[in-house]
Amino acid sequence: MQTDELFVRQAVVLASVLIYWVGVMVQARHVRRHIGRQPNVRPRGTREKLLWLGWMLVVVTWMALPFVVDPDSTSLWLQLNPYLLQTSGLVLGIALVVAGYAGTHWCYASMGDTWRMGIDRGEKTELVTRGPYRMVRHPIYVFQGVMLMGVAVLLPAPLAFIILPLHLACVWVKATDEEAHLVTVHGQSYVDYCAQTGRLLPKLFRT
Repeated sequence: MQTDELFVRQAVVLASVLIYWVGVMVQARHVRRHIGRQPNVRPRGTREKLLWLGWMLVVVTWMALPFVVDPDSTSLWLQLNPYLLQTSGLVLGIALVVAGYAGTHWCYASMGDTWRMGIDRGEKTELVTRGPYRMVRHPIYVFQGVMLMGVAVLLPAPLAFIILPLHLACVWVKATDEEAHLVTVHGQSYVDYCAQTGRLLPKLFRT
């Protein structure tokens, strides 16, 4: 990998994490203006705080990756898949990052003012089943994963592959908690919705 291409990859990864989380803050501010309060930005309870700590580790690692990546550390991955460190890998990585970010905004548009970061047990919001939510129950987490896959393609260093399973673990626990809450809020309608959709991937066969 040439130095100028490595710089481009580092710049894209750094820009992706900054743009993504600035976008999250803008979305939170937008929803707050509409509903008159914070959209559950602060974690509630020990379990949610631990989850947010895990995600913070993902974010910090994502942000630090362009500064700590060692081109020599990619040599093993280069032997396994040399295409990732060629121009085709650069194009694929950028495409995944852009697709993940665009998909996230699709989710924002579909959720509207029902978007929340955390769970408020005393709140009842609309059950959103439009847009990407017609196919999967937690598409925002899926699109976050797509962005992180793009990061791993752009900078295929060990750290990039550590944050992927950590993100997935946090996502799985968070999705489980959200679904348990939504069953209590929406009852049978949410049970029926779950029967027609997948948690993170679309269901091939619907009941």
